[in-house]
Amino acid sequence: MYPVMRPHHIAPRLTTGAFMLNSGLRKLRADEQTEQGLHGMAAGAYPIVNRMSPHQFTRLLASTEVALGAALLSPLVPTALAGAGLTAFATGLVGFYLRTPGTHQKGSPLPTDEGVPLAKDFWLLGIGLGFLSDRQAWAWPCPAACRHRKPCWHRKPCRHRK
Repeated sequence: MYPVMRPHHIAPRLTTGAFMLNSGLRKLRADEQTEQGLHGMAAGAYPIVNRMSPHQFTRLLASTEVALGAALLSPLVPTALAGAGLTAFATGLVGFYLRTPGTHQKGSPLPTDEGVPLAKDFWLLGIGLGFLSDRQAWAWPCPAACRHRKPCWHRKPCRHRK
């Protein structure tokens, strides 16, 4: 069996996991004014958010960030699975950035001065896509009867029997 987290996954998983976990924990302690601000900004980009109260939305967002941060930091969670979660979450954040007026220059994804803090979502998306595109993250473990005991690069179990 091979490790679930490869050595070249450690640095991006640690940095993004710590960032997401910290962000989620801070939102769990948010006051009412912060909850209303987060809810108002998100509702401007995604009208469906209006169906939730500011407290519910902030709790859901914070819980998602904490779970995703913990998954990225845990060596037991496969990189492909953590990358799928990070990609999905970051896609929503990038959508928020692109739908919010004043965060980016007209006709360009380049940020304005106000949008620079939100532009970090692009690197989260890039890291998630990098995890998803890493062939080793999707490799199958060789069965016990296999001679070479290395990950197979095809999407079905190893055929290299003794």
